[in-house]
Amino acid sequence: MLIEIETLLEARWVIPVDPATTVLNDHAIAIDNGIIKGILPISEVSSHFKPRQTITLNDHALIPGLINLHTHAAMSLMRGLADDLPLMEWLNKHIWPTEAQHVNTQFVADGTLLACAEMIKGGITCFNDMYFFPEACVQATLKAGMRAAIGMIVIDFPTTYASDADDYLAKGLALRDQYHPHPLLSFCFAPHAPYTVNDRTFSNILTYAEQIDAPIHIHLHETQDEINMSIAANSKRPIERLEQLGLLGPNLIAVHMVHLTDHEIKLMHQYGCSIAHCPSSNMKLASGFAPIPSLLDQGINVGMGTDSAASNNRLDMFEEMRLTALLAKAVSGEANTLPAHQALEMATLNGAKALGLGNTTGSLTTGKAADITAIDFSGLNLSPCYDPISHLVYTAGREQVSHVWVNGRMLLQDKQLTTLDTFELQNRAAYWQERIDATEKQ
Repeated sequence: MLIEIETLLEARWVIPVDPATTVLNDHAIAIDNGIIKGILPISEVSSHFKPRQTITLNDHALIPGLINLHTHAAMSLMRGLADDLPLMEWLNKHIWPTEAQHVNTQFVADGTLLACAEMIKGGITCFNDMYFFPEACVQATLKAGMRAAIGMIVIDFPTTYASDADDYLAKGLALRDQYHPHPLLSFCFAPHAPYTVNDRTFSNILTYAEQIDAPIHIHLHETQDEINMSIAANSKRPIERLEQLGLLGPNLIAVHMVHLTDHEIKLMHQYGCSIAHCPSSNMKLASGFAPIPSLLDQGINVGMGTDSAASNNRLDMFEEMRLTALLAKAVSGEANTLPAHQALEMATLNGAKALGLGNTTGSLTTGKAADITAIDFSGLNLSPCYDPISHLVYTAGREQVSHVWVNGRMLLQDKQLTTLDTFELQNRAAYWQERIDATEKQ
């Protein structure tokens, strides 16, 4: 008896990511109620499934939706603001003053929608966010139809969002309680960085995180200045401080992790921490080169993030995959370091594991959510193709993304957004640019 399903996707290649290096030629993915019901040769479909619709993509590769493990989505409205400056000068003299004057629920809603549009068009189906007014991020994300891990931001100084650390935590937890559980949303504690959060606040975060089993998402060892400040203030490096506070563990997502000793790398492995690697942002802010080969050699789970469009300036995971692979080879001096299939795994399954979503998304597996990205290989610049996984990392770009599904819902069809109005987004971006420009020139 045939199984009735909503959608059947037929493609030249299906690249499930798990098992690694697997490429399935002329295969189909059966989808029903947002879930992958089967992956099988196209020739066998007629004896197993009866789809309501069949989408045939003869020149395409289907991969798991890309997972942006670290970003600040709303900061897309500050793309290109005060470029070419060191991190602390960029933050203290430009970003934080701009946020103090302009960031509110409408700013976050508009900025997040702009980011979602860019990410969907680039094949990203899930992002891990850290920003103020997360309730506005939630609304924008649901409007776009994406999957997101919403950061419950915590910082030890007042903003227009919250008055103190306790207020941040209370608001974040209330938002989480409102939406948990939700098929598209999960939540992370998001203390900004060791230099903006005190020990008491970290202890409170740890207590709550253990109670609700939520990840802790934090900037860590991004710059040498950060480490020097920690030594001056606490007589210890940031990782040592977090270890003593009990924060190192499987729920920790450490972002950047550029400046590390061998001992600190071993600590990350010992405690089972995950790392969000952001190569474009690290290079643009001159933070340095993260020791990714050494981290991977220790078996540490490393995913990828774009950081914000204010410090990147693109939310482009194809670029991050390519840079990750190339930089690892250059740093190690070995051309076989971090092969293409490992870069793809870092941009998909590793990110899902870090967020506690490894059983939901990150690979094309029967029983997981149908979070799928289609890449069109028909262009001259992708011809010939001897190895589609290699092509995904070293040749293809986000401009080849043609279709995107999240939880079985099509968010991008033939490169056109289905849930968001491009014209409206451009108008909102122009509105905020005019406002920010006026204050920057004062």
